[in-house]
Amino acid sequence: MSLSLRDQLLQAGLVTEKQVQQAERQQNRQQYQAPRSKKRPAGPSPQQLAAQKAQAEKATRDAELNRKKQEKADRKARFAQIKQLVEQHQVARVESEDFYNFVDGTKIRRVPVNAELRARLVGGELAIVRNEGRYAFVPAPVAADIRARVERAVIHHNVPTAIEDKDDPYKEFVVPDDLMW
Repeated sequence: MSLSLRDQLLQAGLVTEKQVQQAERQQNRQQYQAPRSKKRPAGPSPQQLAAQKAQAEKATRDAELNRKKQEKADRKARFAQIKQLVEQHQVARVESEDFYNFVDGTKIRRVPVNAELRARLVGGELAIVRNEGRYAFVPAPVAADIRARVERAVIHHNVPTAIEDKDDPYKEFVVPDDLMW
């Protein structure tokens, strides 16, 4: 019969009896500890779940705050661009006894104009823009740029209609543009 490796090593004198017993004890410990270490908890503990939930809520709050900060910065940048456009392209105001009336929200406002400004406002060449609480006259292309940034900044802009009806019975009776009510 063949001898085990342990017995062969003992007979050859390569190991002592004490070393063999120590190796057996170590082997037994590994066998008993291995199944215990393989056991895993059934799921995360309640504390871990609460921590994960709190972390997710914090991430959501942070994302919302960042979004609001970004919106505020974008809005501020748009108004700064509008201010710059108005300052660069503003038509000079005049002192006059003649006024141009327009609607701003629910109120009727008026600005002093001369005959040239009135004709340009009525013809759609100029628009009235509100900038930092004041009204300014700007050319129509600039008003379109401003409207693209903030719709409510352009207060009044006449868009001329080129459609003429050939069968209109009142086409000979032209209403004057400078009609004062």
